[in-house]
Amino acid sequence: MANLPPPMSNGIGIANLPNQRHKIVAKHGAHFTVMVVGESGLGKTTLVNTLFSTELSPPKNYNRRHHKQLDKLTEVEIIKAELEEKQFKTKLTVIDTPGFGDYVNNRDSWAPIVDFIDDQHEAYMRQEQQPQRKDKIDLRVHACLYFIRPTGHTLKPLDIEIMKRLGTRVNLIPVIAKADTLTQNDLFTFKQRIREVIHVQGIRIYQPPIEPDDEVTAEHARILAEAMPFSIIGSTEDVTTADGRVVKGREYLWGVAEVENENHCDFRKLRSLLIRTHMLDLISTTEELHYENYRQGQMESRKPGESKPRKFENPKFKEEEEQLRRRFTEQVKAEEARFRQWEQHLIQERDRLNKDLELAHSAIKSLEAELDNLQAGYGRGTNRR
Repeated sequence: MANLPPPMSNGIGIANLPNQRHKIVAKHGAHFTVMVVGESGLGKTTLVNTLFSTELSPPKNYNRRHHKQLDKLTEVEIIKAELEEKQFKTKLTVIDTPGFGDYVNNRDSWAPIVDFIDDQHEAYMRQEQQPQRKDKIDLRVHACLYFIRPTGHTLKPLDIEIMKRLGTRVNLIPVIAKADTLTQNDLFTFKQRIREVIHVQGIRIYQPPIEPDDEVTAEHARILAEAMPFSIIGSTEDVTTADGRVVKGREYLWGVAEVENENHCDFRKLRSLLIRTHMLDLISTTEELHYENYRQGQMESRKPGESKPRKFENPKFKEEEEQLRRRFTEQVKAEEARFRQWEQHLIQERDRLNKDLELAHSAIKSLEAELDNLQAGYGRGTNRR
């Protein structure tokens, strides 16, 4: 007979359930997907590498940026990695969106990003309806970091438009990129303006849940909520401070901007939100709120067994379609003008021929009358003889 663990002195052992849950989660690991959205050159790749202390993605080559701008297309790049810490494994997926906001005309540049998020909900919903669901592919986005350019003024119309669309689909977390380019006073004012615009425009951003029963957790959630939008300094380089410390940061003539110094930026708060304290909430919110909203909307508007209509709203194709439509319209107008000229020429030619015909008829009648007169005179001359 197997030896059972001794009974607990206080209770029947229900309190051990969290330990059981921990073993199950540790065995299966976690799957976390982060999307980064923002203009080129705001340090998205550097921040991701800094967050997870590894080079998930090599630095971008901006020499090809001008060549790629000819396409005027927002792309979607998927980067996958497996991280391990204290025998706990996390399958990390980073979704990058190069090309967004890099052009003079950025109309519909958000369409590929929004479509990608919707398509992942759609793909997961379809897999849920299959008989075999063991090997499901889940690329639903759990957190979306939206990078705001540190202008010091306010949000641009493009920022407002895409943040509105993203906020209803994903856990949206706004961050101010390259915060070391602003003074502390300018950064504080900039944050205030962004919060005001978010409130006035009704943009939904992720709010860490506040547990009233746990004062420590509740206070931490308030600190995180008050820090949004997070001011960020990204750097994977080691630099030495004036007091001899080796830190991650950026070195300037006036000193060092430290990545993990809370007096310099909110990097530690963002990392804590994403990884240490609220990763599970981000995952469950995606499952229970955003995915369920999508699923419910699709089930209410779609007939049983009906597939989702495919979207062909790629901005590049739409622009080409507009150009083809304009070219076709111009060709039709040119052909119509040429036809009208040809028709007018035919009418003029018809009128000329009609006049010539009338003149010919008149000449024939005159000749016939003259012939009749000649015949009549010839007849009179014959009778005299």
